[in-house]
Formats: sequence, C-alpha cells, structure tokens
Amino acid sequence: MSRSIKKAVFPVAGLGSRFLPATKAQPKEMLPIVDKPLIQYAVEEAVEAGITEMIFITGRNKRAIEDHFDKAYELEAELEAAGKQQLLEMVRSVIPKNVNCMYIRQPMALGLGHAVLCAKPIVGDDAFAVLLADDFMQGERDGLGVMAQMTASFAREQSSLLGVQDVPRAHTKQYGIVSTEPFGERLEKIAAIVEKPAPELAPSTLAVVGRYVLTPRIFSCLEKIGKGAGGEIQLTDGIEALMQYETVLAYRYLGRRFDCGSKLGYLQASVEIGLQHAETGAVFAEWLEQRG
Repeated sequence: MSRSIKKAVFPVAGLGSRFLPATKAQPKEMLPIVDKPLIQYAVEEAVEAGITEMIFITGRNKRAIEDHFDKAYELEAELEAAGKQQLLEMVRSVIPKNVNCMYIRQPMALGLGHAVLCAKPIVGDDAFAVLLADDFMQGERDGLGVMAQMTASFAREQSSLLGVQDVPRAHTKQYGIVSTEPFGERLEKIAAIVEKPAPELAPSTLAVVGRYVLTPRIFSCLEKIGKGAGGEIQLTDGIEALMQYETVLAYRYLGRRFDCGSKLGYLQASVEIGLQHAETGAVFAEWLEQRG
C-alpha cells in the first residue's frame, strides 16, 4: 500500500434532484460558485494535496464533467485568434498537465459505497481519497485545504481518516454519526459509526462530512456487506466493517464547509466566495452593505 495519496475518487453520478429544474440537463457538480463549478473546486483541493490521479464515478447526463476537464480545441482557437490571452490561460489551467482524469460509469444509483467500489479497478492496492463535491470545503485563511490536511495526517498515521465536524443534534439524521475515543491532535479513534440516526438515538453530534482517506481494504468490506439503508450499498456500513480489521480515525478539520447539496448552503457559498473573489469582492461587499 502506498504511503502517500496519489488517487482521488469523485462520486458524481447522483441526480441532483434537490436542484431541479436546474439539474435536469446539467450535472449538479457543474453548478458554478461565481465562475468555477463545484467539481473544479474539489479537484483543485485534491491537487493541492499532491493528488495526480482523478477518478470520476459518473452516470447518465454527466458528460459535461468530462468535457470540462478535457482540452477545448475550438474554444482555445477562438480565444487565441481574438487575442484574449488571459481567458485562454484560464481555460488551459482548469487541470494541471501532470494530472490525469479517468471516468468510470456507475450503471445504477446503488449508493455511495457502490460508487466507491466502482473505483477498485483503477485504485487497486493503493490508499486513496474520496471527495464529495457537494461539500464545498475551505481551509483556514492562508492554511492548507482540508484534503491536504488529511493526506498529511495519513502520511503520519497510515490509517483511514474521515473528515468530521460537530452538527446540531437535530441534524444527526442527515449524516453518518461517530462515537470516538481520544487519539491525538485533531484526531480521534472511531469506536462506532451509525448512518443517519434519529437525534434521540445518535451516539454523539460528531458528523462525517464529504472527505475521506481510505485504505484499499475498504473494497473487500464493501463487497461483503450487501445492501443497507434504502436498498443501497452504504459507505458507512463498509467503514463499520473496516473497523473490525484496522483503526479508523476521525479528523476534525481546520476550515469551513458549505453543504452545496442544499439550496441554502449553495447560496451561502456563493456569497462567501463572491466576497473573496478578486474581481467581484469589493463591489459585491459594497452592494450588500447598501442593502442593509
């Protein structure tokens, strides 16, 4: 098993039903936050962490993601002919030259665990990252991004890691929830994990969010567990099985998360990035101030 993380899996086969009709003909991962789609922010976070192999688990109507990370010959030719060099460089820098993108079709929507399992032929015997583009993550100002924090922690511990944060107890039914024991700085050993428990049954309020670093043993666990909640292969169930063989750690990341699978979280992320954006930030802040 590789001691460093070079492969990342992006499950992008979901329907995006909470954003219909906007997602009727385009992937939810291509919804923009100011001028970049959600999936690009997630890929950039992986690139910052030193990851060079991007594995997209796609479904029907997801071709736009492939096109986004592909070379756009006609667009580049038109921009070059028009002398729009800045825009040309922006288009060419969507994905670094040393990064490879691979695409695997998930034939049926059988859950996050199944999506991860689809990556097995490419991931092989390596540890790997999983990033959910719906969870828009920002590291602290001038600090490492969340995945870079987690891959650095994996390099030291060589154990699977789940990104976690505390949530209101009323929201536990929306997340995988863990109970933990002390382990180290920003790290806790997971003692139990439960998928979407009712608030009164939740063992804690520590929720798993859309960042994972997993050892390859997760694949054999996912193959054995069968279908769980909702008739799907749940990644949470696979992680619970993995805990029988090895230590799994919860990582309390430094930074902020916006749930861009929800309309409110998407709007919040758009405002925050709009305020930070070099082109729009100052004017946007002034406009918001005038609105009171």
